[in-house]
This record gives sequence, C-alpha cells and structure tokens, in this order.
Amino acid sequence: QLQLVESGGGSVQPGGSLRLSCVASGFTLDHFTIGWFRQAPGKEREGVSCISRGESITYYADSVKGRFTASRDKATKMIYLQMNSLKPEDTAVYYCTADYFALCTAQRMGNFSLNAYWGQGTQVTVAS
Repeated sequence: QLQLVESGGGSVQPGGSLRLSCVASGFTLDHFTIGWFRQAPGKEREGVSCISRGESITYYADSVKGRFTASRDKATKMIYLQMNSLKPEDTAVYYCTADYFALCTAQRMGNFSLNAYWGQGTQVTVAS
C-alpha cells in the first residue's frame, strides 16, 4: 500500500519543541515535492513548508519562518518537520504530503493535490 505514515505529535508548553516525522511506504521520495500543512479547528488548511524535488529549495510560511525546519532523508524515506519555539497559535493537526507535480520555491508554496500522497495527520497542541 502506497502511503505516508505520520508520527511525533503531542502536547507541549509554549517555547517547547516537537519533531514530526513521516515515512513513505511503498514508494520512494526521490522525485516528489514535499509539503507540510496544518489545520486548526474552524480554520482553513494552511501551507507551512515545502521542499523542492532537488532539495535545494525550501519554503516557510511567515508564521513559522525561523522556528520550523523541514528536511527529508531519501535513503530512509523519512520526512521531518522540526518545530522549535512553539506558540499556542501553532496548535493544529499537521499533515505531510508528497506530490510529484507540486512546485516549491523560496517565495511560494505551490498547490498540492488532494490526490497526492498524504499522511493521516498528527495533533500538535501548544498550551500552558
């Protein structure tokens, strides 16, 4: 079965850190653009970060720039989102995705198809 499986969510206090992970099952990540999205209750899904296919370009939303770092390990088929200095407004369900056709530039996160590979989502809660 071709899928992304997420892990690493949880509850932390403001200022804390979490690392989210996604592992690709049944396919390799070599030719895919990687994306991280989040969705808070009552809000639209928000693009957080993306990594271009060649790994030379990463994009971060202004809301997370300087605090979050996205990476991937092609050898292990793992995708990571390191989240530092977490804030209550970072509370959301986080999703990883791999899309062959999506674009990622330093200035913009392209459209990721709902038909691309998506993780199941993991809850991140930041509260005192």
